[in-house]
Amino acid sequence: MANRLNDLLAKRAELEKQILEVQREERASAIAEVKSLMAQHGLTLADLGTRSAASTPKAGGAAKAGGPAKKVAPKYRDPATSQTWTGRGLQPTWLRQALAGGAKLADFLI
Repeated sequence: MANRLNDLLAKRAELEKQILEVQREERASAIAEVKSLMAQHGLTLADLGTRSAASTPKAGGAAKAGGPAKKVAPKYRDPATSQTWTGRGLQPTWLRQALAGGAKLADFLI
C-alpha cells in the first residue's frame, strides 16, 4: 500500500513539474506575441493605458479601480516655508496652525 502511495506521489510531483514548465513556456510565448504586436503597430505601454506590473498598486493601494491616481497641482502655499497643499485630504499642520492663529484659507491660495 505504501509503495503504491509513493508511486502516486512521485507521479503527482512529476506532473506538477511538467505543468509549471508548460505554464512558463506558454507565458513566454504570450509575452513574445504581445511584444511582436506592439512593435508591429508602434505601441508602447503608455498606449495601453495601464501601468506595468511592477508599478501597479497592490490591493488596498491608493489608485482607484478605474486607473492610476493622478497628481493634483497644489492650491495652497505657505509663504514662509514654501510648503504646499492640494486642498485634498487632511490639512497639513502648517495650515491648521495658521488658521488657528487667525489667518484665512484664501491667504494661502496660489
